[in-house]
Amino acid sequence: MPPNWSPSSWKAFPSTQQPVYPDAAALEAALAEIGSLPPLVTSYEIEALKTALAEAARGERFVLWGGDCAENFADCSSGSIASKLKILLQMSLVLVHGTRKRITRIGRFAGQYAKPRSTATETRDGVELPSFRGDNINRAEFTLAARTPDPSLLLRGYERSALTLNFVRALVDGGFADLHYPQNWDLDFVQHSPLAAEYQRMVDSIGESLRFMETLAGGTIAAMQRVDFYTSHELLVLAYESALTRQVPRREGWFNLSTHLPWIGMRTSDRLGAHLEFCRGIRNPVGVKVGPDATVEALLATIRALSPDNEQGRVVLISRFGAHRIGRELPPLVRAVRDAGLNVVWVCDPMHGNTETVVPSSGAWAGKSVKTRKFGHILAEVEQAFEIHRNEGTHLAGVHVELTGENVTECTGGARGLADDDLSRAYRSSVDPRLNYEQALELAMLIARRTPRGNAT
Repeated sequence: MPPNWSPSSWKAFPSTQQPVYPDAAALEAALAEIGSLPPLVTSYEIEALKTALAEAARGERFVLWGGDCAENFADCSSGSIASKLKILLQMSLVLVHGTRKRITRIGRFAGQYAKPRSTATETRDGVELPSFRGDNINRAEFTLAARTPDPSLLLRGYERSALTLNFVRALVDGGFADLHYPQNWDLDFVQHSPLAAEYQRMVDSIGESLRFMETLAGGTIAAMQRVDFYTSHELLVLAYESALTRQVPRREGWFNLSTHLPWIGMRTSDRLGAHLEFCRGIRNPVGVKVGPDATVEALLATIRALSPDNEQGRVVLISRFGAHRIGRELPPLVRAVRDAGLNVVWVCDPMHGNTETVVPSSGAWAGKSVKTRKFGHILAEVEQAFEIHRNEGTHLAGVHVELTGENVTECTGGARGLADDDLSRAYRSSVDPRLNYEQALELAMLIARRTPRGNAT
């Protein structure tokens, strides 16, 4: 365990993005109950993910990391969870086929119930109230009662996370992800997508390969009947994370058992702040968003603080610059980390740096400002990330995308050529625009063509 660290040592450091609960006694009661409940994940799973991330950093596998920008309690349903799994399975099938590498799947689910905010309050018609920070902190309705942070929602967030994880594990263990039957993952769009024929060829090719291998082996390849899924969420409410941070038998140190992979966002990345202090002492792999404001000195200091023994698979750097800035600003950081001999896992987030506001000229939202992302910019950032790492002699280990298994219209472009005027047709996100299922699959296909091939399937 790092010196002078405990699950609550973060309280002595400057903290941001923490909700202010008016009832301290109710908060302590909720945290005590959470602390007495079973963990959501296990230390064995966390260590397995760390090993897989180390392999991805060496170019031996690829990380597919995706899900909603923010979960909400209402979407904790079998249909919603299954659709997220389906699109991640379809994308990973494409990546396995195209890259010839093992794929590590990480979902932005089972805990992504809080979001950072640029301002602590929101004003409407002269009324100022606390900002909505996510379903496990307060409620979206614009009333004082709804916007007041409620500690009982932390318990509901824990429960929704447990229900989501339970269903995911039941599906995976029950053969939902069986490569023998990838047709079962199909979402409706496969029948009418411009990519349908190419996707079907991949499904048929993998099926033929499996049948050939099983003929040689004289039986079913059991490993092809299930896959591993890991969870992640942005580390925000430190009191909640502390309540689920525990020591386990026969393993050294402390594990944050609320998720497999917590990450530190742009608004909480102060290397002298509470979030970094908390992550310094946990054994999980830790993600760190790296954007245009990052300096070489601060990045190197952050990596060394999180991994003083330079552990492989421990620090995941999630670059998010935008298509117009990554070519200029990422290479010096990659070069500095490489030259310092630091073990990190580089992952590209092509979503957040490409957010923009448009004003449709026609349709239901004509003349209104709408937040969106262009598919072309998303793809361009991923392509540049591959090129940068190739030039620097490093590996791009994976991608981190916000997506949904639904037929939404939140990002423009893609095979169907969605335009600004199409956004109002099915824009459902309350936070950030997501790739719809068709755009997500198209992105996977284009990534598979670009990723250097490996030898393992």
